[in-house]
Amino acid sequence: MSKNPPPNYISTTNACKLCKPLGACLAFKGIEGTVPYLHGCQGCATYMRRYIISHYNEPIDIASSSLSEKHAVYGGGPNLKQGLTNVAEKYRPAMIGIATTCLTETIGDDVPMYLREFQRDTAGSEGLPKFIHVSTPSYSGTHMEGFHAAVKSVVEQLAESGPKTETINLMPGFVSSADYRLLQEILDDFGLDWTMLPDLSTTMDGPIFKEYVKVPAGGTPLERIESMGRSRLSIEFGHTLADSNSGARVLEKKFQVPCHRLGLPMGIEETDRFLALLAEISGRTVPEKYVHQRGRLVDAYVDGHKYIFGKRAIVYGEEDLVAGLTVFLAEIGIQPVLCASGGSSGKLARTIEKLTGDILLEQPQVFENMDFFDIGEMAGSLKPDLIIGHSKGYPLARKLAIPLVRVGFPIHDRVGGQRILHLGYQGAQQLFDTVTNAMIGAKQDASDVGYAYM
Repeated sequence: MSKNPPPNYISTTNACKLCKPLGACLAFKGIEGTVPYLHGCQGCATYMRRYIISHYNEPIDIASSSLSEKHAVYGGGPNLKQGLTNVAEKYRPAMIGIATTCLTETIGDDVPMYLREFQRDTAGSEGLPKFIHVSTPSYSGTHMEGFHAAVKSVVEQLAESGPKTETINLMPGFVSSADYRLLQEILDDFGLDWTMLPDLSTTMDGPIFKEYVKVPAGGTPLERIESMGRSRLSIEFGHTLADSNSGARVLEKKFQVPCHRLGLPMGIEETDRFLALLAEISGRTVPEKYVHQRGRLVDAYVDGHKYIFGKRAIVYGEEDLVAGLTVFLAEIGIQPVLCASGGSSGKLARTIEKLTGDILLEQPQVFENMDFFDIGEMAGSLKPDLIIGHSKGYPLARKLAIPLVRVGFPIHDRVGGQRILHLGYQGAQQLFDTVTNAMIGAKQDASDVGYAYM
């Protein structure tokens, strides 16, 4: 059953989403030599840094226009220009990614005009970075929408036309650093020349440094982004992603680069689709290592089936992650009873029904634009055995005395959030083991006997 009734109130209690410019800042961090810059007040930058650092355990600098009350009246143009000058001098970045906030969107600051004025005033200056801007008022979307909006803006403002190449573009969306590394390995194994945008594999999960590095190495090189308009095709993950917020659609419309849209490759069926597409594109068969990984995964499903079959789960988070997790749970015999997201694409219920219609005997209830208060209200009657999502579901799991399997972003109460693998057969294997062991552990904890040989 799927429904999404209009709310009879205007309020949110513990929102199941994060703010839009936060997602844009993370996308900018996946581009080589780039410093994220918030055109807004300092508090927004501080809040985002706190959130991001506690997930990745990596330092992150987010510059700010540091606007105050008077700028809400007189505008933030002068602060923006002074801020860009300071960041360019202190960091010497290759690019500054500028995202707006609620304040500057509400007062109507014209960032593109300010940037034109700044570039006119600094014409002839050497060493200036590129400036990319994106509109990200937090009141109008989620961090995932801000992430995709930043990717789209980068492509719109940097990609160029020219002689076609055999390169393929991959725009995987916001996944873990471990997922980015896995996708790179897969593309290499198919012998493809690729550009991945963005790439948080090292910028947010890199080696330790003896001295602080202002702009960590890694990320998608700017010259590779500029060449994306000449690529052979694009692959973009996101069943619920709107065409109006899609970087791959921009390349298709502007440079005639065909777009292949897939869901996140979570679980066996969605990974099969991804690898089949790569096999078709590359003209190669699926490498033997992935055939073996798939075989081991099926074997693990068989081995662990008795511990999880028939269990009931609540899934929450960003829409495409929720859709991917729901398919994965259906594959392993767990019944998703509630799928909830803070996003509001209008596509989530239809996507889940399409992907699980031939697996699940009963469709879960699916809700968009939901908060944790509403999820908690429904959880009591649904009697779930586990919940799956990010750390913000911990109070609910504690109240229900059931396991929380942590996936996605943010994960604040455990280490290693950036190293959780969600994608491919390897990701499904890790998720399966984690879910199954959580169920075994819960059974042991609830038993008067405790551990016994099974």
